[in-house]
Amino acid sequence: MDTAREDIRNIAIIAHVDHGKTTLVNEMLKQGGVFREHQQIADRVMDSNALEKERGITILSKNTSVYYGDVKINVVDTPGHADFGGEVERVLKMVDGVLLLIDSFEGPMPQTRFVLQHALALNLPVIVVVNKVDRPDARCDEVVSETIDLMIDLDADESQLDTPIVYASARTGTATLDLATPGTDLRPLFETILKYIPAPVGDPEGPAQMLVSTIDYNDFVGRIGIGRISRGKLKLNTMYTRSTFGSDAAPESFRLSSLFSFDGLKRAPIEEASMGEIVAITGVEDIMIGDTICATDCLEPLPFVKITEPTVQMTFSVNDSPFAGREGTYVTSRHLRARLMRELQTDVSLRVEETETPDAFRVSGRGELHLSVLIETMRRQGYEFQVSKPEVLYHYDENGAKLEPIEHMVCDVPAAYAGAVIEKIGRRRGVMDNMSGTDRVRLEFSVPSRGLFGYRSEFMTDTRGEGIMSAVFDHYEAYKGEIPHRNVGALVSTETGEAVMYGLFYAQDRGTLFCGPNTQVYCGMIVGQNARSGDIDVNVCKQKHLTSIRNAAGAETAMKLTSMRTLTLEECLEFIDDDELLEVTPQNLRMRKRVLETELRKKLAARARAAAKE
Repeated sequence: MDTAREDIRNIAIIAHVDHGKTTLVNEMLKQGGVFREHQQIADRVMDSNALEKERGITILSKNTSVYYGDVKINVVDTPGHADFGGEVERVLKMVDGVLLLIDSFEGPMPQTRFVLQHALALNLPVIVVVNKVDRPDARCDEVVSETIDLMIDLDADESQLDTPIVYASARTGTATLDLATPGTDLRPLFETILKYIPAPVGDPEGPAQMLVSTIDYNDFVGRIGIGRISRGKLKLNTMYTRSTFGSDAAPESFRLSSLFSFDGLKRAPIEEASMGEIVAITGVEDIMIGDTICATDCLEPLPFVKITEPTVQMTFSVNDSPFAGREGTYVTSRHLRARLMRELQTDVSLRVEETETPDAFRVSGRGELHLSVLIETMRRQGYEFQVSKPEVLYHYDENGAKLEPIEHMVCDVPAAYAGAVIEKIGRRRGVMDNMSGTDRVRLEFSVPSRGLFGYRSEFMTDTRGEGIMSAVFDHYEAYKGEIPHRNVGALVSTETGEAVMYGLFYAQDRGTLFCGPNTQVYCGMIVGQNARSGDIDVNVCKQKHLTSIRNAAGAETAMKLTSMRTLTLEECLEFIDDDELLEVTPQNLRMRKRVLETELRKKLAARARAAAKE
């Protein structure tokens, strides 16, 4: 018989990026007694991944728990970037309600709509938390109205619209139900969770059943499955069966070798766990997301949430440049394939396909950021490979018409720069849907995904660094036509060797350099950006010829490089064109032409132009 377990609440915190999810979890842990008094802790303790700490964003969903009185609150911290939306979609199956964080100035943003839509579709109750109420430009009342309008637009039912509003400052660790009465701690938030988030309901005495929603890995015990027990109990050293909903694979029996519950930031080993608890288990060598752990005498696999399809793809291939194998530990196609297949086991949004050649793989993801985080993670692990320019994935309707992904883009910019943004997005086949505001203008566009490739850096330049831009996949529409990718060319090295100051000094007259003196370069490597369209071949290894005439003292030392910049991984991916590749190693990022030999590249380009004329 189904009963409610009142000593547990399972919640997920969802929001747009930078609205304060991880900071709020930090304060909940502090006030929930997880840390000792005077214990030194990090600003965002849940962002444990090195990349997360550097970028200041959450990439992976993480589980923790806090106690309020006699009630254990299991909390799932989720990413805010749309590119990691797959992490949000799958963990919502583990919880009974969500905290929706909204910035008190920015209000609902594209990712807010995306995550809220999935929560409402699962009929999860929503607690709206207006965060950063201590901002001087906060507009709390307007933000609440915008949020309710968004919920109505997403067809929320009456019970979901009758949502409590909590006003919080995650940075100071305070919350209140009434703006007129400033909060002193997070107690109002905890009490709202206990009051509005339902306790997990199920049959504690029925046959065991648990859906695996997250996978972790440990070198000692292998793969770890994380999920919520929806029925019955799990006991250590007991036989269970793994099965998958809708799969033809034969069910697999196994012995539960270890069982953990989440206690604060730690995983505590336990002997038994009952219905409603979120636990981690080991014992199945190849356990996957979407698997159901069942009692051996009652195989009832649970359906898993449908994950949104990828929209962007890139080709990952073995590095074949002249510098191949110098800097990486894992350089072969076997290593590359094994690493990509291993990523598939934990990232449900990723797709990996074999190509015609054994040295290349097509990798599809939810956006440039999604794939760039994978690339950065792999290079830090010692992998050396090369990647192509990101491309969108097209669909075709029943009449064979080409459809492309359209993104809903929202940006907040100073009014003086709004014209430049509207003009650039118009060139990229975008259509403006809405415009509001006076001093700072909020612009909303429907723009093709491929139109946003390489635009982010332009946007920051056009808005003098003051603009805020975000986009999320919205729908597919008919193909919008050609979009010019890059209106400037590249400076391409004609020699292999070491770049020297003399060669670089005269090459910089042609544009902006991407490398400095003493950098190892090879023929066909991109060493800079041409100020105009079209590529230019330059020799940055050129040295000054010795003459019998003595130069003025210090003539060479007076040479200075005035136009040089180092590109990040994302900027490299934005810069490269169809005929170029990005070489990724643990130590360097090098952009190069697909065809390295200068004369051969010119011949092929001439043939292509002649074919185009015909």
